[in-house]
Amino acid sequence: MLSQKSKVIVGMSGGVDSSVAALLLKNQGYITEGLFMKNWEEDDTDTYCMAEKDLKDAQDVCDKLNIPLHRVNFSVEYWENVFENFLEEYQQGRTPNPDILCNKYIKFTAFLNYAKRLGADFIATGHYAQKKEDDDFSLLCEAKDKKKDQTYFLYTLDQHQLKHSLFPLGKLEKEEVRLIANQEGFSNYNKKDSTGICFIGERHFKKFLNRYLPAQPGNIVTPEGKKIGEHTGLMYYTLGQRQGLGIGGKKGELEAPWYVAEKNLKTKELIVVQTAHHPLLFSKNLICKKIHWIAKTPHLPYTCVAKIRYRQLGSPCDITYSEKEKNYFISFHHEQRAIAPGQSIVFYDHENCLGGGIIEGSHTLKSMMVR
Repeated sequence: MLSQKSKVIVGMSGGVDSSVAALLLKNQGYITEGLFMKNWEEDDTDTYCMAEKDLKDAQDVCDKLNIPLHRVNFSVEYWENVFENFLEEYQQGRTPNPDILCNKYIKFTAFLNYAKRLGADFIATGHYAQKKEDDDFSLLCEAKDKKKDQTYFLYTLDQHQLKHSLFPLGKLEKEEVRLIANQEGFSNYNKKDSTGICFIGERHFKKFLNRYLPAQPGNIVTPEGKKIGEHTGLMYYTLGQRQGLGIGGKKGELEAPWYVAEKNLKTKELIVVQTAHHPLLFSKNLICKKIHWIAKTPHLPYTCVAKIRYRQLGSPCDITYSEKEKNYFISFHHEQRAIAPGQSIVFYDHENCLGGGIIEGSHTLKSMMVR
């Protein structure tokens, strides 16, 4: 059992979740302090960045709780460990998830190390997740509020990080969190949840990305190689995307929407298909690298459920490993739509998050292209 005299530093974002997390921990008897992290400096203006407003909200909550608020700038660490990877992945035509890397390198590494230097026994965040102890292992488990569960973004945590982390909101529904904040008189009780990629904010995504990566236009083609349009750069599109293709109805083609099925970096071609149920959008198999297991490494082959995107229902799959190719192969029992390289696949055993890895690609398109 954790000592209630333990010192915990809460990552305070200015939002309602981290505010209530701090409140709950203080009420439980922990020596509680807050820490506000600034992770982005580039183009940090009032137009796009809400850091100053968030800092004020965090300070207001800490003042109300009568706890100190530390401030730290992790922008260098964020640039080197998160943003450079983000750019590299997009340059390769992949779809990265910077929130996962932010948790791995910033919130549960840089923050944890900094908090330890301040004498903390634990760090805490406003993530919707639960931690449970099982023999010699700490387990990462889904939150009570399945609609808000964030274990998908936390699958890279290791045992050291988990053992020194607390998730006070794991057994609460989001509505309960806002109610507690309102009852406590927090001015941010109804503050809008942050969405999307933090460093982009309200910017136009294409304009932001174009500042760092040169756009390379190319042709939009069918799987048969028929040109039906032009694109402004493969990095601006994700597999399964329907909106923003700018091709509309085409003479000699079905009157049905077009969807991105694949990207060919060598030819700079964006390959599209019609109808949301086109077979090129689906696959049962994918290749995965860099798998991380949170606790025990399962004996392979192994059957569990997996998610290939946030808020997706888990789907049964079999995990195998090829020593020759140094790859993990995931075979789903049911077809999955728009498997996107660069995104993460996360594995679960009931409510227990086992770990995950980075998707390299699926087997669908190459085997079905008729060109």
